[in-house]
Amino acid sequence: MKILVIGGTNFVGRHIVDAAVKNNHKVTMFNRGQSNTDTFPGVERLYGDRDGDLSVLSGRKWDAVIDSCGYFPRVVRQSAEVLKEAVKTYVFISTISVYSDFSKEDIDENSPVSVSEYELPEERTPDNYGPLKVLCEEAVKEVFPGRNVIVRPGFIVGPYDYSDRFTYWVDRVARGGDILAPGEQQSPLQLIDARDMADWIIALLEQGATGTFNATCPKNSYSFEEMLRAGIEGLRSDAKLHWASDNFLDGKVQSFIELPFWIPKSWKTPGYFTVNTDKALNYGLKTRPIKETFIDTWEWSKKRPLGKREAGLDAQKEIDILGKLNV
Repeated sequence: MKILVIGGTNFVGRHIVDAAVKNNHKVTMFNRGQSNTDTFPGVERLYGDRDGDLSVLSGRKWDAVIDSCGYFPRVVRQSAEVLKEAVKTYVFISTISVYSDFSKEDIDENSPVSVSEYELPEERTPDNYGPLKVLCEEAVKEVFPGRNVIVRPGFIVGPYDYSDRFTYWVDRVARGGDILAPGEQQSPLQLIDARDMADWIIALLEQGATGTFNATCPKNSYSFEEMLRAGIEGLRSDAKLHWASDNFLDGKVQSFIELPFWIPKSWKTPGYFTVNTDKALNYGLKTRPIKETFIDTWEWSKKRPLGKREAGLDAQKEIDILGKLNV
């Protein structure tokens, strides 16, 4: 197949390009050419700005486009309109954040999504991220009716994950010693390795599939503790976990920012990590052991320059909190 990838240089898009190339598809990348221009030397690159400068795409034909970096409906609609006669299938990477009610478990593709009563600003904030993605999905479906694939991932992890959510735990386990672990040990987690998602998206296109899919690991794959212990085993770390309750951590630590993936019970959002993925599994989604993701992410992360990270707990603050736990 001839596949156009919008983006393709950083995290998810990079793994999608890699998966497509490995499966012998002819890939074209369209981006601004501002990062990682030395990756995939054999892949065609077209440079432009998807927000208004799509002229370089004119006169070309592809079997599919994969949009890995669409956040604002106006911009996504522009891309879709330009490509509607040039592309057979539009794949849009959305998010489980489109769902409106995480107080319920087993959220599937037919669960209600967030609808805003107001016009949303083009800003990526926690409050409007999901509703904006809903509008992006709608734009794709309107322009590509019956020939779209909407992928709603959970939390995406793996090499090149500069969000530092999962990467924080990888780096912290690798460092070893006493680790502050948040909440209940048996709290469920659902993550997906970007490489697994990328391989599956290419497989969907090869099948000629269309429709909307949740994309994360199956429910009950592992708990928070099992995730961390898999990392300890995989990295052969001497780390020792010290669990602190929600009540103890309240007011001391920012959930998700300082201790990624910790969601206090008081939020009453069990749906975040109990998403129904039956449809994706029926269409061939396969997820690797989280230990493997730990190992491979560490191989990448240990080569990163030292400096400020996007998420994670300051080392001295962790020591201070552990002291209050009498560690």
